[in-house]
Amino acid sequence: MKKLLFVAVILAATATLVRAQKVYSVSSEAFADVKVYVVSSQAFADLLVYKVSSEAFVGNNDGKWYFESSEAFAKKKIYFVSSEAFADLKIYFVDSEAFAGWVNKSKMYLMQ
Repeated sequence: MKKLLFVAVILAATATLVRAQKVYSVSSEAFADVKVYVVSSQAFADLLVYKVSSEAFVGNNDGKWYFESSEAFAKKKIYFVSSEAFADLKIYFVDSEAFAGWVNKSKMYLMQ
C-alpha cells in the first residue's frame, strides 16, 4: 500500500512539473485557453518563449514550450491573435533556452 501511495505521489509531482508547457495551437479563438500575440521585440513581451524539440525538455512554466501535434496531449490550448489588443498574453520567441522566462510574472497564472 505504501508503494502504491508513493507511486501516486511521484506521478502527481511529475504532472505538476510539466504543467502548461505542452501547448497546442487551436484554429479558433473559441477553443483557446489563452489568446497569444507574438510581439516584435522582447521588450514588449510578458513571456519569452523557447520552442523545445522534444516534450522531454519542457519546463516548469518557465517559457520552454513544446508544441503538441495532438490537442489531447496538450496542457494548454493557445490561439494566436492578430492584434495585441485581443491578447491575454504577449510572447516573444527567443533563440536560446537560457533567455526563456517570465518578464511579467503577474501573467504566470495564465499558463498554470
